[in-house]
Amino acid sequence: MTHQVYAFEPPERFVAGTVGPPGERTFFLQARGGGRLVSVTLEKVQMTLLAEKLEELLSEAHRRFGIELPDAAPGPSDNEPLDNPVDEEFRVGTLGLAFDVDSATVVIEAIAVGEEAAAADDAQESDEVEEAEPDDDLDRLRVRLTPQATRAFIDRARRVINAGRPPCPLCGQPLDPKGHLCPRHNGYHR
Repeated sequence: MTHQVYAFEPPERFVAGTVGPPGERTFFLQARGGGRLVSVTLEKVQMTLLAEKLEELLSEAHRRFGIELPDAAPGPSDNEPLDNPVDEEFRVGTLGLAFDVDSATVVIEAIAVGEEAAAADDAQESDEVEEAEPDDDLDRLRVRLTPQATRAFIDRARRVINAGRPPCPLCGQPLDPKGHLCPRHNGYHR
């Protein structure tokens, strides 16, 4: 079986987004460019970690290489929905991040779940963000972004994450409109 590398260096658009109502959302990374559209699914925790690690990567690039950090994306932010059709190419197992000093760009690789991991318990969430090179025989989505585009991606990813169900003020777990069994109340409704 051949693996597919979807490379967008740079993409016309690279965004985080969701499909579905809060509590049942499916999280996506979507890249568009050169007449192609690629969407991959990932867990909310992976998207959260990706935004955090990208922020750390930009800070480190600034500290070590003197790269200018953008404050916020100029102009209006991208609040448009995901492009249609939203067809999942693969489910993300591992995320890889790197900073290319020569081109002053951020490289993000979303690598498919390995067959052995996919065969394992699918309910187990993977929240890995690695900087090592995983197996080369897995599908991957690779994007190369400027620091400005990276900042815009981080801002949108955080908006997408925070657009879900509000957290319980006691336990931090998402509140469900149908009721919430808060562990801080030993399972009793309030």
